Amino acid sequence: MKLLDNVAIITGAAQGIGKATALKFAREGATVIACDLDAAGVAAVAAECRAGGSTAEGYAVDVTSRDDIETLVRFVCKKYGRIDTLVNNAGITRDARLQKMTEQQFDDVIDVNLRAVFFLSQAVADCMAAIGKGVILNASSIVGIYGNFGQTNYSAAKFGVIGFTKTWSRELGPKGVRVNAIAPGFVETPMIATVPDEVLDKMRSQVPLRRLGRPEEVANLYAFLASDEASYINGAVIEVSGGLVI
Repeated sequence: MKLLDNVAIITGAAQGIGKATALKFAREGATVIACDLDAAGVAAVAAECRAGGSTAEGYAVDVTSRDDIETLVRFVCKKYGRIDTLVNNAGITRDARLQKMTEQQFDDVIDVNLRAVFFLSQAVADCMAAIGKGVILNASSIVGIYGNFGQTNYSAAKFGVIGFTKTWSRELGPKGVRVNAIAPGFVETPMIATVPDEVLDKMRSQVPLRRLGRPEEVANLYAFLASDEASYINGAVIEVSGGLVI
């Protein structure tokens, strides 16, 4: 098990990629703190992790609240003595064309997808640096690399996450903390559950592998990057997109 004794905080863990990542980490031996606004959802995910023999807790948290985040980090540090991995997975979309996007749509996405990544990473950095090791994994997107129609807010946030990753890898690397980002393409998650079939077919046709990704395929990369097998990977942005270029 590549993550034995690894204490990991995973946000957005009630469903989709976050849930798959929590379950994957648990199977690899990690102690999982599954976080989400959906308290019932993360409680169920934690129970599923424990059913497989792992230590796991569900924690209801608003990632846009600095107070919530600081309370979470204090709780984990006090109970487990350290934080080995942070997976900044929580994310939302509020799509609209530039001329139609409201300030609220813009702010909501920036708050969850960018500001929360800053809050969480800042909160765990000292804890990781104190033990001389740690891994911060950020959810970017191919939209953050190539842009996408109707996603001014989302692409800006995901591009910003790449900037965070490159900067923090330099700042925290000397302290033994690695920072990397994953840029998923089209993945079968609840986020695209409302997309019409004809649009999904078009999305599949754009991918050289001719299918959407599975949450588990992203989770597998998160687990690898969190492990000692990736001990010399720092500041990387890795696409998991089946070869898609928007």
